Amino acid sequence: MLIEKIQKYNIILGSSSPRRAELLNKLGIKFTVEISNDKEFFSEELKGSEIAEFLALQKAESILKKKSSNYLLITADTIVVINDTVLHKPKDRKQAIKTLKMLSGKTHEVITGVCIKSEEKEVIFSSTSFVKFNKLTDKEILFYITKFNPFDKAGAYGIQEWIGNIAIEKINGSYNNIVGLPTSKLYQKLKLFI
Repeated sequence: MLIEKIQKYNIILGSSSPRRAELLNKLGIKFTVEISNDKEFFSEELKGSEIAEFLALQKAESILKKKSSNYLLITADTIVVINDTVLHKPKDRKQAIKTLKMLSGKTHEVITGVCIKSEEKEVIFSSTSFVKFNKLTDKEILFYITKFNPFDKAGAYGIQEWIGNIAIEKINGSYNNIVGLPTSKLYQKLKLFI
């Protein structure tokens, strides 16, 4: 079984996200957390899943600058895309309002790129979920931003928060992927990896 086999590695989650740590923990995998402080960047030529996968690999390479042997590193990056526009983490309240107004009443993509890396090999993949938002009022948007401060979240929202309960009309794809880690796909990839 994967959980027994994987413990021969020093497993590292390369993410500061408490949501990713919680999801990985639910797979029954023991791990430590390390984060990259390097600034993220990507070429404008990249689109959708290419961006998420590139950023996940970039995080892995940054963390591996200081790595010992026998590691198995898992990094991930989640992006929100609407009409080919990537919606980053909002810089401030004004940008968060603008972002949520863009998502209101429309369908967007949530793409998580994942990199699994050991001394011997690496696997990079992504998962895409489609999320349809109900129409949001200005008061609902302001209430959410004021109460939940979603400035650390791509697309200016966390599906596991209040807004996920009132705004989501429909999801096509993995819910956990929207939270930040496509656990089912990751588990299957890990089984093939080790």
